[in-house]
Amino acid sequence: MPYRAPIAEFEFLLAHVAGFDRVSALPRHAEATPETVRALLSEAGRICEEVLAPLNRIGDMQPTRLENGVVRTPPGYADGYRAMAEAGMTAISASPDHGGLGLPITVTTCVNDMAGAACLALQMNPLMTQGQIEALEHHASEEIKALYLPRLTSGDWSSTMNLTEPQAGSDVGALTTRAEPAGDGTYKITGQKIYISWGDNDFTGNVVHLVLARLPDAPKGTKGISLFLVPKLIPDAAGEPGVANSLKVVSLEHKLGLHGSPTCVMQYDGAKGWLVGEENRGMAAMFTMMNNARLGVAVHGVSICDAATQAAIAYAMDRRQGRPLVEGGSGAIVDHADVRRMLMEMKAETFAARAMALDLAVSIDLGHAGDEAQAARAAVLTPIAKAYGTEMGIKVANIGIQVHGGMGYIEETGVAQFARDVRVAAIYEGTNGIQAMDLVGRKMADGGAAIGALIDALEAEAAGHAMGAPVAQMAQALRGATEALLAMEMNDRFGGSFPYLMGFARVLGAVYHLRAAAAGDAARGALARFYIDRLLPEAQGLFAQARHGAAGLYDLSPDDLAA
Repeated sequence: MPYRAPIAEFEFLLAHVAGFDRVSALPRHAEATPETVRALLSEAGRICEEVLAPLNRIGDMQPTRLENGVVRTPPGYADGYRAMAEAGMTAISASPDHGGLGLPITVTTCVNDMAGAACLALQMNPLMTQGQIEALEHHASEEIKALYLPRLTSGDWSSTMNLTEPQAGSDVGALTTRAEPAGDGTYKITGQKIYISWGDNDFTGNVVHLVLARLPDAPKGTKGISLFLVPKLIPDAAGEPGVANSLKVVSLEHKLGLHGSPTCVMQYDGAKGWLVGEENRGMAAMFTMMNNARLGVAVHGVSICDAATQAAIAYAMDRRQGRPLVEGGSGAIVDHADVRRMLMEMKAETFAARAMALDLAVSIDLGHAGDEAQAARAAVLTPIAKAYGTEMGIKVANIGIQVHGGMGYIEETGVAQFARDVRVAAIYEGTNGIQAMDLVGRKMADGGAAIGALIDALEAEAAGHAMGAPVAQMAQALRGATEALLAMEMNDRFGGSFPYLMGFARVLGAVYHLRAAAAGDAARGALARFYIDRLLPEAQGLFAQARHGAAGLYDLSPDDLAA
């Protein structure tokens, strides 16, 4: 079925669930009126429906390929990218000083959600650029900003981030890429990077790489890493793409999904680069881009939730099987109780994951405006939203296949692609296990103060709602699990971290559904009741797992595991 951009859903969430009015009330975002946001979302939604969605299947069937060192993208991708760039979809939150719209991250999040549902492989390209724009705005020199930001903001040039090396995955501190001073203020970058999304393309004038590398005599580990801007083509005196830099795409990875998005092995051989930020402080600068990307990847999960749910509902309402099972039924499989259960679960999970991403985006916007409590709240929500959003993308895509029955396993329906495309989202930008470890590690380094404040707010809100009693009780269980983890040694925390995160997400999702029920119609109330009755109870078992910590996880030796 054709993709439909959920404009009305975004408007409802912004107004009644995410609290976007707090952002639009800020002087810096006075232009983010409901009318402006509606117009922008409507135009972006039109592009997603008419231009991007038809490219989704094409990119899967005709993947990006490497020909004689040149990356060739699928038919239509260049036109799709230009449509996004011309509509400003790369530059929604970029500074007006360099041609951006200066609108809140929350608005960008809505647009990315639609674009990812329409064609996730292509949407990854502007997502990388959005992150680099923010990193350069915060950390780059004025000269770099003046030269690069207008071209990135316009979409004329695109971006990547280069962290991973063959021997240095999640342990970024083990990287060996070298940066040697060239004596003229630039550096010579040498090394190999892997898993570089959109490391090259054939439709932008330049590709700008942010590369983590180590200066001579730099300290070991992450404290000795610096960040460098390394363009594919070195700008000339006029700022136009000039001679080729000493870098190349060695190969493209053959992947389970996202076939339209080139995942590159990049080789740098004394490539010319410019330092971004301070020496040996590269991780701080890169984390600006990574945190942006973690929200973006959470939205990847939401995008696939939406696309898979739309496809499953359309199929269930059309597919006739047997006689009607309910009064007034049509005879379509949507009449079956178990199919209805699956569809409601898909819809409930999609709503909760989307609400969580927008809630995080609002906290980020408020934090950027100087609200320290909201900044702390955003820090807690980031790993939860990334992990929960992507886990739900995988879950909902799989349920969608099940709704389609045997046809879901047949590639021509397109629903298997959703499962293949979203699977990596639980892995990149920090695996979901790492997100959970971050939540119980760094995010508890304040003694649990920020997490405790969030739990207080959730419990108080649930207690004031007619359907909120079980939600308030589960918020109390979340508090108990939090206190138990805080009392543990770190490896015990890590052992219980993932179930703790997923249980935390369950409570958050229930509160979002309560907000929707309070502000919406009977259908939203029914969906909230479904979530609270059937999905929220999972949290109790998850918190029980979390309380076990690492107990029992090492009872089998490596030899026992391999036996």
